[in-house]
Amino acid sequence: MAEFWQLAVAVAALLATGVYAGLFFAFTVGVMPGLRGVGAQVFVGAMQSINRAIVNPVFLVVFLGAPVLALVTAVSATGAGGVAAVAAWAAFALVAAVFVVTVALNIPLNDALEAAGPVEGTEAEAARRAFEAPWVRWNAVRTVLSAAGAACLAVSVAVG
Repeated sequence: MAEFWQLAVAVAALLATGVYAGLFFAFTVGVMPGLRGVGAQVFVGAMQSINRAIVNPVFLVVFLGAPVLALVTAVSATGAGGVAAVAAWAAFALVAAVFVVTVALNIPLNDALEAAGPVEGTEAEAARRAFEAPWVRWNAVRTVLSAAGAACLAVSVAVG
């Protein structure tokens, strides 16, 4: 029975990590390139709206649950040792790094953009300049880290 729960937690960690890897990927390849062509005022307003909407129970359960589930997976895989344990601990490190990048870098950028309030003209252009390039860069980092974390979890599940 314990093996069932270990597998269930590992699969849940994989799914949660994969889901937000997909979200970050969608921003990397679709949302941000799509917004690149709009004016600064529209860009700022759109990102402010997206940033407010993303803080919802479904996203928070997935985003906060993934590192916890990855840690439980790593701890439970440690007893078995081998590739499954190494992959699970690597996954946890990657998923934890996504959390750190988000909290330390992306969220402060989101908060600064929100604090700008409704802007137009040169204020909108300045708010966009301060936000867009660093946010896109750190989102790309989150995309790679979370995809790698999901891959490591998949390996851990497959060989565990």
